[in-house]
Amino acid sequence: MHTAFGREFDVPDGYLNTASIGVPPTCAADAVAAAVESWRRGTARAPDFDPAVTAGRAAFADLVGVPAERVAIGASVSALIGLVAAALPAGARVLVAEGEFTSVSFPFAAQTARGVSVVECPLEMIGTRAPEFDLVAVSVVQSADGRTVDLDALRAARTAGTRVVLDATQSLGWLPADLGWADAVACVGYKWLLCPRGVAWLALGPDLAAPDGGDPQRDGYGRALDGFRVLPHHACWYAGGDVWGSIYGLPLRLADSARRFDASPAWFSHVGAGAVLPWLAGLDRGAVREHCVGLADAVRGGLGLPAAGSAIVAVDRPGAPDRLAAAGVAGSLRAGAVRLSFHLYNTAGDVDRVLDALA
Repeated sequence: MHTAFGREFDVPDGYLNTASIGVPPTCAADAVAAAVESWRRGTARAPDFDPAVTAGRAAFADLVGVPAERVAIGASVSALIGLVAAALPAGARVLVAEGEFTSVSFPFAAQTARGVSVVECPLEMIGTRAPEFDLVAVSVVQSADGRTVDLDALRAARTAGTRVVLDATQSLGWLPADLGWADAVACVGYKWLLCPRGVAWLALGPDLAAPDGGDPQRDGYGRALDGFRVLPHHACWYAGGDVWGSIYGLPLRLADSARRFDASPAWFSHVGAGAVLPWLAGLDRGAVREHCVGLADAVRGGLGLPAAGSAIVAVDRPGAPDRLAAAGVAGSLRAGAVRLSFHLYNTAGDVDRVLDALA
């Protein structure tokens, strides 16, 4: 059992696989177990899960830097980004990073049959090339190797009129950054946010979150993609203005906020999110980054690599997968390298374990 940032984690030494599956604090796992027990005994009631959904939504909004009214819930990044991709008009030009996680790029590539074009470029050139395109879709931190995108360059491109869609899955939870300026920020919860799989969120810019599509000039946005409007393609009862008054019959009566894009919640996943996200949002985010990045950079330094300012380390050395596995290090193979990720519950002992295995 490890204690980190005021919470207990039942995580083994050498667990460096948060970029694949985060380990929850015991209090969050206990909350999910209690909800499952209530279900098993037939005492669960559907409205009982609403407070957890609300708490998770509000904490996610805090982490991103937007009002909760601009956040929708879903189950996966690809489905939420797909709402944005489906809204693009024919002829829209989209830029993505080479080797981007496909939950970001595939939703846009799937629109090419109706005239949307998608171009790849090296991550390091995304900011420079962004003004050439109508929309840029990119992960804040790359899944395969932990490289970070130039957010300042993207924000400048956004001011000039290029729409920006961000996937914060590999950054939110350890990298403090104001992302509220982006048109859309999607994130799944089961990695760095330490939630059960089955919950994700989408924060939308003010013009996209408005029921009528908003006014880009009024909202301080450029004129790229005039008429660009996200539609609630998976509209459901939970997206209603009055959730429990929207379960039968027409007319359509969706929420005026981004809740109208909600998918029906996976209850137990939201119980976990409601237990852990408010705690994460309340931590000293600078201290969290210093802890996670400090451990990762210690590994880089021990391997003769330069500091990178990322909590993810890609180890590409002969025999590394077998040697690390034999030493009890849990990581993932990604793009031909062993991906190691350092989170709240990791310690200097994990750094020593990696360096000893690769010495």
